[in-house]
Amino acid sequence: MKAWEATVRKTQAAAKRRANTIFGTTYVAHASDDESEAPAEHQSERAGDVYDAERFLSNGDYYTGQWADNFPHGIGKYWWTDGCMYVGDWCRGKTMGTGIFSWPSGAVYEGEFKNGYMDGEGTFSTPNGDMYKGSWIMNLKHGYGVKEYSNGDYYEGDWCRGLQEGHGKYQWKTGNCYEGEWRNGMIGGKGKLIWDNGNSYDGYWEDGLPRGNGTFKWPDGSFYVGNWSKDPKEQKGNYYPSGSSIVDGNVEWDPQQVYLEDMQECLVCPNEKVPIMPSQKKLAIWRSSKNVDPSARPRRLSVDGRLEATSDSPFVRSARGSRDDASLTLEDFSTRGSPIRIPKVIKRQGETISKGHKNYELMLNLQLGIRHSVGRPGPPPSLDLKASAFDPKEKVWTRFPPEGSKYTPPHQSCEFRWKDYCPLVFRTLRKLFNVDAADYMLSLCGNDALRELSSPGKSGSFFYLTNDDCYMIKTMKKSEVAVLLRMLSAYYNHFRSYGNTLLTKYYGLHCVKLNGPAQKKVRFIIMGNLFCSYSIHRRFDLKGSSLGRITDKTEAEIDSNTILKDLDLNFLFRLQKTWFHEFQRQIDRDCEFLEQERIMDYSLLVGLHFKEPASASDLIPSGTRTSTDNGESVCDSVSRLSRAEMDQLLLDPAGWASIKLGVNMPARVERTERTDEFQLIGEATGEYYDVVMFFGIIDILQDYDITKKLEHAYKSIQYDPTSISAVDPRQYAKRFRDFILKVFAEDE
Repeated sequence: MKAWEATVRKTQAAAKRRANTIFGTTYVAHASDDESEAPAEHQSERAGDVYDAERFLSNGDYYTGQWADNFPHGIGKYWWTDGCMYVGDWCRGKTMGTGIFSWPSGAVYEGEFKNGYMDGEGTFSTPNGDMYKGSWIMNLKHGYGVKEYSNGDYYEGDWCRGLQEGHGKYQWKTGNCYEGEWRNGMIGGKGKLIWDNGNSYDGYWEDGLPRGNGTFKWPDGSFYVGNWSKDPKEQKGNYYPSGSSIVDGNVEWDPQQVYLEDMQECLVCPNEKVPIMPSQKKLAIWRSSKNVDPSARPRRLSVDGRLEATSDSPFVRSARGSRDDASLTLEDFSTRGSPIRIPKVIKRQGETISKGHKNYELMLNLQLGIRHSVGRPGPPPSLDLKASAFDPKEKVWTRFPPEGSKYTPPHQSCEFRWKDYCPLVFRTLRKLFNVDAADYMLSLCGNDALRELSSPGKSGSFFYLTNDDCYMIKTMKKSEVAVLLRMLSAYYNHFRSYGNTLLTKYYGLHCVKLNGPAQKKVRFIIMGNLFCSYSIHRRFDLKGSSLGRITDKTEAEIDSNTILKDLDLNFLFRLQKTWFHEFQRQIDRDCEFLEQERIMDYSLLVGLHFKEPASASDLIPSGTRTSTDNGESVCDSVSRLSRAEMDQLLLDPAGWASIKLGVNMPARVERTERTDEFQLIGEATGEYYDVVMFFGIIDILQDYDITKKLEHAYKSIQYDPTSISAVDPRQYAKRFRDFILKVFAEDE
């Protein structure tokens, strides 16, 4: 160790004297200081050959092991100056295979690696005695695993993105034991907890506490059954003493004792925090001293094989070193094909509805009605709703005279009537979607006016946006209202069961009836706006059909608000492994739901925010696909987003909270080119772009009614029946699913 430290100091001192090198020299410790040439024993090595090497790098890092083409390749050990060390398999500069990564703190991971990440089966132990053994994906515990805590607690079960999720068993050192469902690292769902004294609770949980229907039992046979809540006002149940009849009112035992006493013994240990992930560690790049620009800044290579980005050269790529100078070169991608043009972003979409606008009074009516509905006092809704709440006849009419009434404020608009459809259901949905009532009203009913989109949709509906872009209001036909009310119960249960569903979120269904000779009714739905976080550069509406699925605009006319369609699509969407698998499962679930409800003509709305548009609104690829000597496909890229930002998100739980399936998702897209004008999916070109993705399933209120059946019959005579949108819900779901799972793929 002392000899190594002495060598490091000697190498660092020599590096300061060399003004014409960027990444250090290619000589070992006993070589001379003449660096005009690489060592003789390495000059004879041919490109692709694997040989043993020892590298003392100018920044103080040290590598020893197998080497090929200026990369660690094979088995080797890399020691960083901060004390981190990796020993194991390498593939062209990436930790790939099995190995051991150790931290200066004493923490150690031993197991499988992929592209610089802890990925596969592995064991992680901390200095304080915690140990996890099981499956990993991208540095996160994911799959089945066993966690032993230093205090004696023990967990065995499913994990998802670093937290307990699914079915698992937690054993406390005191003897208490829980077995059941987990959500987001906490006890949640259905499960049973048994205390060491023989008491037990079997029922539903939320955020680590009993919540919902459940039964508490004592060893003597006594039990309490009812609805559980930490709020005594919501607690309701009956106590059955051993061998006795029911005691109403629970005079002999207070259920709140479970929260105040029993649950205090059952706190789940928090998960450890890793100060730096293996994929964040950078490799000093090996390079000879010949043909080097002395003004260049030293660059480092992360262990996933990607170059560190610099402010002066945002688009660079790693290229295989030439046989003559054995160096790693940087090449501008502008020499590869034509760049993608990014449409100009129009910051404010739609026309502000100000006084004098034809729909100004309608907007005032909407805002008055929404403020009345949301602000109406009432107890917090329970997630367990009765069937009567979903009855289509469950509606509330309110009259709004200009002078005001006992329940409504005075206003400057004409008199109108306001209708709430299934108000309790939508109030509960807003709770399920974690929507704060005050923020909701501020967005929809604040001082800022709504904005009307410039043209109605194909269905004839009008769309309005809130000023903060969080919510969209859509006018509806009577038939669409009927479809939503018919499927509302199934829709609600689907969202309760699958938090990652891609279906449109609906927050309220209302109607305004204007007084006067016309007695005009305007029905509308409030839904979430998928594209409210980022400026969106490209928008796609994808159905999987081809007839009429192309925009009629020229390239020059396309702006950031243009909705492109299936035959305009020129990308494949690549998601990280965990997200892609979840995406596959959720698409299957959502399509099955829509098929059961006889819904068709829906589409996947996709928005792309490109991370690095150039000043001229052109994009240069962040990576390309090359072939290795053994014929395998390798992606060389400089992802400005994937590693530094992704690892930061892995370390920051708040960062992960902002990323959900279809929302704020870091991803890559691969450019495609069509060889045929009517080819639905083009051929991959190997050019990649770093993006933030948004996507969701929209237009889910069209059932296969007589109108659509006639459309199908008519168009089938003129066109290929498989190319038209109007098809049976079963056929539509299969075609949609097959198409979407072809344009989405797992990132390599």
